[in-house]
Amino acid sequence: MSYSVAGKTVIVTGAANGIGLALGRHFVDHGANVMFADMDEKRLVEELGEKREEGNIRYFAGDLREKLTIKNLISATIDAFDQVDILINGCRQVLRTDPLNPDDNSVALMLEQNLMTALQLSQMVAKRMIKQSEDRQEGQAGAIVNLSSIAARRTHPDLLAYSVSTAALDQMTRSMAVALAPHRIRVNAVSFGSVMSASLQGTLKENREYRSEIEHHTPLGRIAAPGELADAVQFLASEGSAFTTGQILTVDGGRTLLDPVTAPAH
Repeated sequence: MSYSVAGKTVIVTGAANGIGLALGRHFVDHGANVMFADMDEKRLVEELGEKREEGNIRYFAGDLREKLTIKNLISATIDAFDQVDILINGCRQVLRTDPLNPDDNSVALMLEQNLMTALQLSQMVAKRMIKQSEDRQEGQAGAIVNLSSIAARRTHPDLLAYSVSTAALDQMTRSMAVALAPHRIRVNAVSFGSVMSASLQGTLKENREYRSEIEHHTPLGRIAAPGELADAVQFLASEGSAFTTGQILTVDGGRTLLDPVTAPAH
């Protein structure tokens, strides 16, 4: 069974930097048509350069918390590449939480950003996948891969909102997998540990000791590069995982094997 994504059309959200950008570039390098989507248009233009509207690369800038923006993203993808085969929900945010402050609204913000955006985009993309598969009776109609975190299974009060939102995303993955299975659309997630995302880079600049703490609690002893998630995501997106759905694949350097409560959770 091939893990090829050549010729497939992929939407990657959160694609202006870090993990999302690395995933988009990985799919481009493997022959897929990629729509890089993010709120930060300036960063998208800077990162994609002159190739941003050539060949198998396009970009879309907008706030995906808005349903109209989601519709426009799908329309732009169809206009550019005629179809949508794979959705990578990589749009995510990490906020610190004061768990004893009733005025702290970080949980609501994280649920909107990390859960609801992925849910609404998945629902609308799935409708398109179902429509375009009407004349195709066999094979995969589509694949959705959500980017989650081991924070969903760990306890760290300062990351309460992020943990709750990623735990909800994991359950959404399972529920959507069952709902979309009759339509031959698979839904899975990659739950990652410490990867050099844009948010983690910011944290490390503020606290230089944080890196050594993370490495100490990771059996493989290092922080992963964003591109190291790419092969796992491609596996779940490709027909090489044709009988895999509703699964949360952990890529964390062994971090959850130790799981001390006080260890960094992302």
